[in-house]
Amino acid sequence: MWELVLFSYLILAQSVASQQIWDIWQTKWDRQPLFEYNPSSAPALPINFVSPGTIGDADIVVDDTTVHQTIYGFGGSLTDSAALTLNNLKSKNSGNYWAILDYMFNPADGANSAGLSYLRVPLGASDFSANLYSFDDTSGDTSLNDFNINAAPSYLFSVIKDIMSVNNVLRVHLLPWSPPGWMKDSGTMDGGSLKTNYETAYANYLLKCLQGFKSQGITAYAIGIQNEPENSNPSYPTCTMPYNVEAAIGTTLRTLMNNNGFSNTKIIGYEHNWNDAAAYPVNLMNTAASAFAGVAFHCYSGSVSEQASFTSKYPNKEVYFTECAGTIGTDWWSDIKWYMDNLFIGSLNYGSSTGLMWSLAADGNGNPKLPGTTSCGGNGCRPVVTINSDGSYSCNQEFYSMAQASKAIIPRDAGGPWGQRIGVTVGGTLNWALIVGAYVTGRTSSTDWDRYSLVVLNWDDSASTSWNPQPVKTTIEFRDMQATFTFPVGVTTLWWYATKPSFNGTLDDDVPIYADTAEGKQQPMGMWKRQD
Repeated sequence: MWELVLFSYLILAQSVASQQIWDIWQTKWDRQPLFEYNPSSAPALPINFVSPGTIGDADIVVDDTTVHQTIYGFGGSLTDSAALTLNNLKSKNSGNYWAILDYMFNPADGANSAGLSYLRVPLGASDFSANLYSFDDTSGDTSLNDFNINAAPSYLFSVIKDIMSVNNVLRVHLLPWSPPGWMKDSGTMDGGSLKTNYETAYANYLLKCLQGFKSQGITAYAIGIQNEPENSNPSYPTCTMPYNVEAAIGTTLRTLMNNNGFSNTKIIGYEHNWNDAAAYPVNLMNTAASAFAGVAFHCYSGSVSEQASFTSKYPNKEVYFTECAGTIGTDWWSDIKWYMDNLFIGSLNYGSSTGLMWSLAADGNGNPKLPGTTSCGGNGCRPVVTINSDGSYSCNQEFYSMAQASKAIIPRDAGGPWGQRIGVTVGGTLNWALIVGAYVTGRTSSTDWDRYSLVVLNWDDSASTSWNPQPVKTTIEFRDMQATFTFPVGVTTLWWYATKPSFNGTLDDDVPIYADTAEGKQQPMGMWKRQD
């Protein structure tokens, strides 16, 4: 008996000791490298996990026994303007069109792409549309006889379907910027509030939106009731909607969806800023928790830590981060630091399951936009990718930030699980220099090792005094073993593989365990019976 236990522990120790970091994606402050796989500037690979020694200037401790939320993906909004911009590129330079779709959306493990997998799509006009429209602009048509999904421009649907052809695990999240104008006290989609006597008609309108998109071959992963329900702006589609009104619509819509083939589509509430996290979304759940899978946040007011005001009250509800817009002309590296700290590491560490920017594509001036809109003031909103009039394109800091984060959580296997956030802490004298997210991605086969990932921002650039970027020598602690890596100033994503963390310590001839070999291949080392 003791020999069996000893053998079991020896096998476990050997398998842990054999862990190696083989895969690195890196973006440095000076853009050398720029979202590059195993760049020449990186340390020699593989990097071994060995017996623990002295910790580095920073010490990352990964706790894979603490598993948090699933991460559903990163991405942005395919506004009408973004779809038009991309569609025009397709006409002008189809090679570049398909190249940028592949670079943004291809989710294949190890592909030279970001694997962005979450697409937010406005229902009807937004501030990034050619003109005002809803899917039923016939005043008083509460029966919705004139509802027409083809009021949306045809290129919106064609671009979505092109993206789906590149990414078959794409999640589409539908959301209106305003109900039809005739349902509102303003009489227009621009500003105002929904008249409460139209609550049921509006719920039916949203059901028809789901059905209309499905008729186009697009089944929504999620739908919202109202974008930014605390915002009314008379220059573009907006609508104030108190939480009790959103709750009533959500409750009716949930029943309609369950009865009409959309029971698997989620309803996501709130969709507004961090600063009111303790009030509107909490009150919404207090009123209609059974109707909503969770709530979504934007970055324009408040701080990311305020997400905890919601999660502390409703820890079992999902949190989505769905909008933040860059500003044309701001500093590339300063933006990346902020995005990683607040959105693509920070928001996830506060419970988010997604990380999205605003409009995916525009020209160099942030156009086209709805005529007369006052949104995106100053130099304009910078898109994820800029499309130039000559058919060329350039990816912006919003892309590179999300790309580094997305590489950590996309499925390892086709049809396999998405990454989940796991426990991580940072110690050492320079612990302040690193912002860290840690993730595990399961496998389709129980015999394949899970993939573990770190996304690390080193922001020790001394920019507040004199520019002096400092790499940080760091130890990575994992299952009582230790690897050493020096993180340059920038963002680094690391992968390694390990067995499932839970075993019952007995042998079983049906389940082999494996050790990594060169190039990440595996060889059998023995047999375990897994503890489910």
